Amino acid sequence: VLSGCGVYDGTEIHEASAILVHLSRGGAEVQMYAPDVPQMHVIDHSKGQPAEAESRNVLVESARIARGKIASLARLTTADHDAVIFPGGFGAAKNLSTFAVDGKDCKVNREVERVLKDFHKAGKPIGLCCISPVLAAKVLSGAEVTVGHEEEEGGKWPYAGTAGAIKELGGKHSLFSLTPFYEAHVDTKNKVVTTPAFMCETELHNIFDGIGAMVKNVLKLTGK
Repeated sequence: VLSGCGVYDGTEIHEASAILVHLSRGGAEVQMYAPDVPQMHVIDHSKGQPAEAESRNVLVESARIARGKIASLARLTTADHDAVIFPGGFGAAKNLSTFAVDGKDCKVNREVERVLKDFHKAGKPIGLCCISPVLAAKVLSGAEVTVGHEEEEGGKWPYAGTAGAIKELGGKHSLFSLTPFYEAHVDTKNKVVTTPAFMCETELHNIFDGIGAMVKNVLKLTGK
């Protein structure tokens, strides 16, 4: 499930690409979806600032990553899929929810909420990375996720405050260890698998490996 195209106003592209690579390697068939709604705003990524008087559609922008093969999130059903995965990027906090603005009082896009609840009820695994675990924390009360550490540790975890928000949203936060490998956290009870990805200032291959661990565990939980 994508949220646009670009880290500051949509899907983090490296994360989406890594997920697709690991899913392909795992032999999975993939269908991509995004909500057919306007973006919260558009960011000029060369300046890191909002582009005034510009608007874009989340589905249309997500189609860039999907190479055009994408459908409206309203068409996603549990009957047709074994699992669902949400990449990160600020789009998860801006377009899939209002977390970027409202924090613990955020609202989640109704189709995103429906998908999360439907997959959870069906006992089918849900994968999330980077900032997107806030969606599960908000919608699935008591779900245990990780967004990394709860302290910045000299800038290594610049978004450490998100861990506190996870708890305020009703979720449980698991501290993440970088050793011996960059892996994923598995909430076996709720079948929710998370990894911090770009929540940490680390080398790209660590992020790629962590996403790989998340995907591997999601596929394992499908039982196929």
